[in-house]
Amino acid sequence: MYIALDVMGGDNAPHAPVQGAIRAVKNSPFDLKLILIGDELSIKKELGGFKSESISILHASENITSSDHASKVIKTKPDSSMVKGIMLLKEEKAGAFISAGNTGAQMATSLLALGRIPYVKRPALSAFFSGLSGGKILCDVGANPDASPENMLQFAIMSSVYLDHVEGIKNPKIGLMNIGEEPEKGSELYQKTYSLLKRELPNFVGNIESRNIFICDADVLVCDGFVGNTIIKFAEGWVLSFADMIKKKILSKARYKIGAQMIQPALDEIRNKYDYEEHGGTPLLGVNGISIVCHGASSSKAIMNSILLAQKSINENLIDDISKGINDHLEVLSES
Repeated sequence: MYIALDVMGGDNAPHAPVQGAIRAVKNSPFDLKLILIGDELSIKKELGGFKSESISILHASENITSSDHASKVIKTKPDSSMVKGIMLLKEEKAGAFISAGNTGAQMATSLLALGRIPYVKRPALSAFFSGLSGGKILCDVGANPDASPENMLQFAIMSSVYLDHVEGIKNPKIGLMNIGEEPEKGSELYQKTYSLLKRELPNFVGNIESRNIFICDADVLVCDGFVGNTIIKFAEGWVLSFADMIKKKILSKARYKIGAQMIQPALDEIRNKYDYEEHGGTPLLGVNGISIVCHGASSSKAIMNSILLAQKSINENLIDDISKGINDHLEVLSES
């Protein structure tokens, strides 16, 4: 099954997507088949002398920018690399689609073209990160600024299935982001969500405060998109600022430079563990197809890992397994 890659999306396009495709073909344990979608001349220039039967090119004459209306690009730019890629997925000519382009446009086009997995009320975006005890998922991180308790139950179910696929964690523990650990903490929305998750999910471990995100027992952390987006962007900004502060301090004195050389291997190991590029993108959970959203600044490494994630998701029937998870809770979902 082919994987469709939007070559024109992202801050580093077309270089990073094309080089990521080359790296994936060279390093993949799978028998990859990639369709690179975008300006044909630009793609061929980036490929250089690299030739592989695993890579084919589909020309797209249009490109989606940040100024395009997200919900309208499927009609206004039908020959864009993103729309053409998602349509390949809809027509079952590809098993997955990947883009580092306009996230809103990808979400809207995926939803309009692919539809939702049966009984999923709202698709969600998740963010994968490493905690002290292993991989974790935060969901939702921006697709649903307003969400109901039933929505967040579905976020928990879909994220649990996804975490099983990417990390092999069976029956992951579920936590609810909140301002305190007690059941009565938070707004009415979060109190109702707490009660619903506790009733429906035997592996629910309760409320999680943001200070405990990296050290808590929970594998899946659930919240509405407003809270999740705030958390993930704060964390991203803090990491970048902290790294810059450390660098400036090290360069300020000679003895700091010597000490830095001694601990550099440990710092590199920590950096790699918490580097989003190690995991690539994340699928838009709940749409009826594997549509993987990548960070706009994705490098070739991040694109490569997104391709490997896409192939793994195809091989392990991610969409079917999410559907099964949702079906297990149809009774409570039909009541809402």
